[in-house]
Amino acid sequence: MPKVVDPDVRRDEVVDAVFRVVRRAGLEQASLRNVAEEAGLAIGSVRHYFAGHTELMVFAMQASIERVSARLEAHIGPLLAEQDQDARAEGVELMLSELLPLDERRRDEATVWLAFAMAARTRPELRPHAEAAYDGMRRLVSRILDRVARHRPLRGDAGVETARLCALIDGLTVEGVLHPDRMTPALMTQALRRHLETLTEPGP
Repeated sequence: MPKVVDPDVRRDEVVDAVFRVVRRAGLEQASLRNVAEEAGLAIGSVRHYFAGHTELMVFAMQASIERVSARLEAHIGPLLAEQDQDARAEGVELMLSELLPLDERRRDEATVWLAFAMAARTRPELRPHAEAAYDGMRRLVSRILDRVARHRPLRGDAGVETARLCALIDGLTVEGVLHPDRMTPALMTQALRRHLETLTEPGP
């Protein structure tokens, strides 16, 4: 009897192989043949699920967004309901830390995401996904700051503070990927925490 393969599981295996190739050798090396070899599959098996390189890259990019989004969604409900100020501040830091390359998993995700984002600059088929991810992060940060402002006024305009915080996260991510020996997890965490501490007016 032929082996029954779950299409969703097989697609996830292929996407994981894309991520490994991109981390190791860059997006330009993530050909169907290289990805199939990385996944231990015949190239025909990969073509069964993805018509070509572009379709595979779009699917992998979307999968990357969805994996991070799922973790963020797990934080957002409890965070928005939290009333204790110290617990709320800790929750904000922990949630935003999901976007930073603080450990091997998040560093790998950030490396892959930066490769996709850079490719989207010149590849129109990837651009909508990169823009959607960027807009999603801004909406998330805006929601967090809106919740923070309900308990203590922001020092600056909410739109500007959203842009500043997004820029900080982007900058720390790039530095953490390109210069991990200098932009260490501890330094990234300290920079994020310090920035969050300066967002609001002092309490009574």
